[in-house]
Amino acid sequence: AGAGLGLALACDLRAASEKATFHEAFIKVGLAPDSGTSFWLTRILGLAKAMEVVMLGEPIDATVALHLGLVNWVFPEGKFDGEVEKIAERLASGPTKAIALSKRALNRAIVVDLDSALEYETYLQEIAGKSKDHVEGVKAFFEKREPRFTGE
Repeated sequence: AGAGLGLALACDLRAASEKATFHEAFIKVGLAPDSGTSFWLTRILGLAKAMEVVMLGEPIDATVALHLGLVNWVFPEGKFDGEVEKIAERLASGPTKAIALSKRALNRAIVVDLDSALEYETYLQEIAGKSKDHVEGVKAFFEKREPRFTGE
């Protein structure tokens, strides 16, 4: 509830237990949202849905949060830790430089026009294209095997 929601929304990826609820509760005590909630909710939900969530202050269960895009995954409570670890391992063993560059491109894309986004993508592709992970990815593709990325 409250600031916790704002902090969670700032994360790149979000997972929830099936029993989780999300609650923008500031309105219940006569306060406006803080902790970045207004920034993130409008970008994730759009203005109209963000208004509803903030102004009504109703709890949102995990299934609805998934449908709205507040979370990326919902896992059974007993399997939550294991499933989140699998995601973390997948990210950590992936082409981490390309992941970081992708994050930069996506974050920038929401505040610039299409031409600027395309120009920035070209710039980032030049960087990624010089990485050892790119060489490994192409090699693995042609050898029909899984790549072994190193983050270089």
